[in-house]
Amino acid sequence: MGIVEAILLTVITAATPLVLAALGELVTERAGVLNLGVEGMMIMGAVLAFAATHATGSPYLGILAGIGGGALFSLLFGFLTLTLVANQVATGLALTILGLGISGQIGEAYVGMSGTKLPQIAIPLLSDIPFVGPLLFRQDLIFYLSIALVIGVNWFLFKSRTGLKIRAIGDNHASAHALGIGVIRIRYLAVMFGGACAGLAGAQLSLVYTPQWVENMSAGRGWIALALVVFASWRPWRVLAGGYLFGAVSISQLHAQALGLGIPSQFLSALPYAATVVVLVLISHNRRTTLINTPASLGKPFVPDR
Repeated sequence: MGIVEAILLTVITAATPLVLAALGELVTERAGVLNLGVEGMMIMGAVLAFAATHATGSPYLGILAGIGGGALFSLLFGFLTLTLVANQVATGLALTILGLGISGQIGEAYVGMSGTKLPQIAIPLLSDIPFVGPLLFRQDLIFYLSIALVIGVNWFLFKSRTGLKIRAIGDNHASAHALGIGVIRIRYLAVMFGGACAGLAGAQLSLVYTPQWVENMSAGRGWIALALVVFASWRPWRVLAGGYLFGAVSISQLHAQALGLGIPSQFLSALPYAATVVVLVLISHNRRTTLINTPASLGKPFVPDR
């Protein structure tokens, strides 16, 4: 039982940044904006969270720095694609490259330094439940935020008036504009929310997953988060399930090596990305389901009538 509990705890830690980053991108894409810069925003959140924690000694201020850094970095993407109507795919790729470069420059002074790990928060009574308590009710703040965000985003998108506007913009931005909905304003807010979630995911990496700064520590998780949105068919609850599935695959390499299985380490390291490719191939076969759930205006530029 102890071994199973330890494995599940590592899966939760590995899955949380994927869920957060994918959830933010889901809201962004529901508004019709395709931001491929998740990796760049995530790594910026990681380095800024570590730097702020090192400067202040408070990991909670580090979380705020990570969220703010991701949101501000996403504004650059928003300005280029929503105001200047630049190509969203090219801009997102450039944002990732820029984020990796800037984070390496900022984090150069912090390489090799030990970090401050985000403390766990035990919920009274519930954390004492055998097996389930340590898994779900004795976790760090970012884990609780990830669960709360899944619930909140699901309600917001499908139960609130503003959520209806976001989905309307994603499905047909011209019609939404004709109805008087501020397409550009709402898309800016959606992009910033996506950046904030990616920054929070990055903060989790440098404050919880590996409480130190390592260059390029996001290690492709932003790309997995992008695939996870498609895997989840733009549904928050499926993002949660898919995030833990991908988290289990990514963490399996560590436990396979610990158990002494004769599997090459290179193959195990490639498993999460191979699983991503396989999932996308399987999804592409069901074109009807994909077309029904995909926001019709995704990635298409919008210029309001003057």
